Amino acid sequence: MAKELKTNAMRFLEKNKIPYTMQTYECDEFIDGIHTAEKLGQPLGETFKTLIAHGKSGSYFCFLLPVAEELDLKKAARSVGEKSVELLHVKDITKVTGYVRGGCTPIGMKKQFMTVVHSSAESLPEFYISGGRIGVQIHLSPAELVKAIRGKFEDILLESGE
Repeated sequence: MAKELKTNAMRFLEKNKIPYTMQTYECDEFIDGIHTAEKLGQPLGETFKTLIAHGKSGSYFCFLLPVAEELDLKKAARSVGEKSVELLHVKDITKVTGYVRGGCTPIGMKKQFMTVVHSSAESLPEFYISGGRIGVQIHLSPAELVKAIRGKFEDILLESGE
């Protein structure tokens, strides 16, 4: 693997002996997760986006959910023991995580935040997440990821019609 392509996320996975595969795609700037999944032929229900939020306490949290779904802020807040959470403004993503929009992943950030992965991933043998750089996706076991980052699975999706 080319040295310059290795991201902090990949280094973390290798250090923790978590097997993964990587997919790359040509992309000069941010494209959303749905278009990324379509471009790579990945099922939408197995391709997850990473959202960063902050709570009333001032703490930051990481939420992973299928790319075509929306985060329910009330469920998300309950899942991390907060009264409420707000999504981080795009301009603050790099400062808080060390990653750019479209390349944000729950692993290898400046600081490991409490992470909640939508419960639909719990039954998947593998899923796709950002690899820590625009144009890079990682395919790995959700269970192994959650164990390594001490995260948890929970229902955090907005139900249609809410």
